[in-house]
Amino acid sequence: MNIAVFASHGGSDLQAIIDGCKSKRIGANVSVVISNNGSSMALQRANNEGIPSYHLSAKKFGSEELLAEEILKILSKYQIDMIFLTGYMRMLHISILEKYNNRIFNIHPALLPKFGGKGMYGMNVHTAVIEAKEKETGVTIHRVSPEYDSGEIVAQATVPVLENDTPEQLGARVLEKEHEFLVEVIADIVSGKITLG
Repeated sequence: MNIAVFASHGGSDLQAIIDGCKSKRIGANVSVVISNNGSSMALQRANNEGIPSYHLSAKKFGSEELLAEEILKILSKYQIDMIFLTGYMRMLHISILEKYNNRIFNIHPALLPKFGGKGMYGMNVHTAVIEAKEKETGVTIHRVSPEYDSGEIVAQATVPVLENDTPEQLGARVLEKEHEFLVEVIADIVSGKITLG
């Protein structure tokens, strides 16, 4: 199975997926990496691993439609079966969502449906969780739909919120959980335990 990973920044989740494939815990390959940020660490990580990578943004192509066409061409070239969004900070165009319906997944650093939606990413999420005095938070993997963070939830894992947590401390624990959980869930998708619909 060929996986495309979309990432905008550090790419540590991408690295976890690559390592999971290399160790054979995931019976698939990361075949291409796409980022909307030319200086993202994700592109660097892909280069280090010899994985084809592309910096694609609407700025470069002049419109969302032309950007989507280019993305679809690349996904087709690498015969992509599944797309994983790991901290990808853009909505995907409807043409991509339709073509890969039920095969696009996102990882979110909270227990959806709480703390999801526009603006809920990174430290914003962990700050909101602490301010709401939640006892636990976690990681959600869900299918991607046209609305932010509203697609079908396929798996969740919990992380406790400790009494004196700062957003940074909580974020670090959630990220650690993300890395192992991602590998487990992708392995389940590849093995058919979680269907591609």
